[in-house]
Amino acid sequence: MLESNGKSDTASLIESKIRAALTPEYLDLANESHMHGVAPGSSTHFKLTLVSEAFAGLTRVKCHQKVYSLLADELASGVHALALHLYSPQQWQARASSVPSSPECLGGSKKESPE
Repeated sequence: MLESNGKSDTASLIESKIRAALTPEYLDLANESHMHGVAPGSSTHFKLTLVSEAFAGLTRVKCHQKVYSLLADELASGVHALALHLYSPQQWQARASSVPSSPECLGGSKKESPE
């Protein structure tokens, strides 16, 4: 189901939770479900690029754990994949504010059958 802003209810809920808990300086949530072997209109595969002062001084694992705990309900009920690109403002500046590209999906029905 899509909201009036064109985002799925799942995407809107994820963004809402992230904004409330982590006060991001930059947030980009991309629904990449169309790149995978799922039904059209699915909201199961996401890429989250997030810049927040909440990540300053934390290891990559601790940053991921922070986001996973916020989105535990979504990950347990429909979100199949969540690619995380998490940065402190200093790390983001060092990256020149560049968002990493996603690799092509080779799993599920996208994978060629060996013949």
